[in-house]
Amino acid sequence: MSDSCNNQCDSCNEECEDRKPDFRATAHKESHIKHIIAVVSGKGGVGKSLVTSLLAVTMQKKGYKTAILDADITGPSIPKAFGITDKATGEQGSIQPNITSSGIKVMSINMLLEEDTKPVVWRGPLIANTVKMFYTDVVWGDVDYLFVDMPPGTGDVPLTVFQSLPVEGIVMVTSPQELVSMIVSKAVNMAEMMNIPIVGLVENLSYFVCPDNQKEYKIFGESHIEEIAKTHHLEVLAKMPIEPGISEACDAGLIETYSVLHLEKVADKLMSLE
Repeated sequence: MSDSCNNQCDSCNEECEDRKPDFRATAHKESHIKHIIAVVSGKGGVGKSLVTSLLAVTMQKKGYKTAILDADITGPSIPKAFGITDKATGEQGSIQPNITSSGIKVMSINMLLEEDTKPVVWRGPLIANTVKMFYTDVVWGDVDYLFVDMPPGTGDVPLTVFQSLPVEGIVMVTSPQELVSMIVSKAVNMAEMMNIPIVGLVENLSYFVCPDNQKEYKIFGESHIEEIAKTHHLEVLAKMPIEPGISEACDAGLIETYSVLHLEKVADKLMSLE
């Protein structure tokens, strides 16, 4: 290894023993994707898929062509939120994503299963290869923002996505509990290890506004997101309240009809990538 090595093997012509292997995958020849944004959480149950869905809806309403790659193979929830029940179609080497009522393209494992409730009992490498296939074999067409709904944690799939896809930024989702915040720090550290910039932090389930007195109640305790942000020099872009209406919209497959203003700052950051 040269003394001046900067660990950027993709722009280096030197041959050395420490040269990093290139795991990057190539998108389908009919896919033209400008920006890939991964939505990540340290653990499940914090609303990562909800944030992914709402970000896609928000950017679509602003006039951008958006899509969602559901990388949560064992716990897919994106099709349910958008009311998608049709199966994916295609031929060998190409898969057509489903398109929602507002034009958002979606690919999820549930679109390939005979029954939505059938469990995916696969080992890690097969799951990771399936996620890669959703990038290489799906005909995404022209997309401004492809949001990747990641499974929680720092396992095979996040590693595959970060190594194989040209992810431009990460939106990190958390909730107020101190335990969750500690686990999110692990995900933040992984992003830093993979040299992928974090766009910012989104705290879900941050508070509840009582409809009777309009007071805010912190159901899950005091927030610790500011501590994480300060430690890692990140920006808190949104604190989303507990809103029963969002859950009802997801259950009914009507997430596109729900108007949310809490993610406008995240949208502004994403638009700055243009």
